[in-house]
Amino acid sequence: MKKAIVYLNQFFGQIGGEDKADFAPEIREGLVGASMAFNQALQHAEVTHTLICGDNFMGSNEEEAVEKLLSFLEDKEFDIFLAGPAFQAGRYGNACGVISLAVKEKFGVPVISSMHIENPGVEMFKKEMVIFPGGKSAAAMRKDIKKMSLYADKLLTGETLGTAEEEGYYTRGIRHQVWRDDKVNAADRVIDMLLKKISGEDYVTELPIPKMDLVDIATPIKDLSQAKIAVLTSGGIVPIDNPDRIQSASATRWGKYDIAGMKRLESGVFKTIHAGYDPAAADADPNVCVPIDALRTYESEGKIKELYSYFYSTVGTGTTQGEAARMGKEIVSELLAAGVDGVIMTST
Repeated sequence: MKKAIVYLNQFFGQIGGEDKADFAPEIREGLVGASMAFNQALQHAEVTHTLICGDNFMGSNEEEAVEKLLSFLEDKEFDIFLAGPAFQAGRYGNACGVISLAVKEKFGVPVISSMHIENPGVEMFKKEMVIFPGGKSAAAMRKDIKKMSLYADKLLTGETLGTAEEEGYYTRGIRHQVWRDDKVNAADRVIDMLLKKISGEDYVTELPIPKMDLVDIATPIKDLSQAKIAVLTSGGIVPIDNPDRIQSASATRWGKYDIAGMKRLESGVFKTIHAGYDPAAADADPNVCVPIDALRTYESEGKIKELYSYFYSTVGTGTTQGEAARMGKEIVSELLAAGVDGVIMTST
C-alpha cells in the first residue's frame, strides 16, 4: 500500500476558525479532519500524516512556514502529497500551492490540489501542478476529494493518463507529442477544422490561445502634492449598521461613505463585515484596513493635496471577477466625475 500525506489549514485541520488563522505549522500522525475523507476515497494509498498550518501564518511567514513543514517530512516515507481542497478561499489556495510546489521540488513526489475557478490560487499555480476544479464551499468536500483521489490512484498504479481535459483538471498549457490512434495527420485535421469553422459547425482547436484580460498601467501622477486621492477597500469596512447591505462574501454591492472632516475612522462607528479574516483588529481600529488617519497626516504635511471626502468599500472574498469588474467600473465613473487623480486600494 502506497503512502499519502495531506495538507490542511487550521479550519479543516479542526484547530479552529479565523481566531486560529495564525496557528503555527504542525504535523499529526494519522487522520485529522479532511484526511479521513481522503483515506476513505483512496484505493491504493493510506494517509499516514496530516500537515496543518494557519492561513495567516502561511501568508505572513511563508518562508518560515515552508521550512517547518518540509522539516516535518524529512524522515517520512510518502508517495503522493494532497493539499486542500481549498474551494474559493484565496488564502487557503495560496497556502496549498506554496507548500505543494515546495514538496514537489524537495521530495519529487506528485502533488495534487483542488480549487474553485475563482480562487486566485488557480492562476498562480495551475501551470506547475495538477489542480482540479472544485466547489465554492465545503459543501463540495466529498466530491472534490473524490476527484483528487481518483487521479492520485491512477498516478500511484501507473495507469495511462489522459490529457487535462480528459482527466478533468485545469489545463496547464503543456503540450506533448503523441502518436494518434486514428493516424489522421495534421494537414487533414486542420482542413477539417477550417471547413467546420467556415460552415459554422462546432470544432475543438488543438492549440487553444488563452484570452488575457490585460489592464493598461495608468500614467504616474507627476506631483502628489497637487493630487486628490481617494481610498477604496475590499476589506469590508462599513458604517456599523452596514447601510448598503454589502454581503460578507461573494459581494455584488459596494458602498460610498462620507469622511469629510474625519481625522480617523472610529471603532464603534465603523466595522468590517468581511467573512474572510479575523475582524477583531479591524473592528478595534478600522484605520488598519482603511488608513484615513495616515492619509490625513499626509494631507496636513502637503504630501497630497486633498483626501477625497468619501471612501468606497466592498468585500473581496469569493467575489467573482465579473462582479468585481462591474463594481470597479461603476466606482471609477464617480471618481472621474469628482476629479480624483489617484486611488489607494487596500485589502486585508
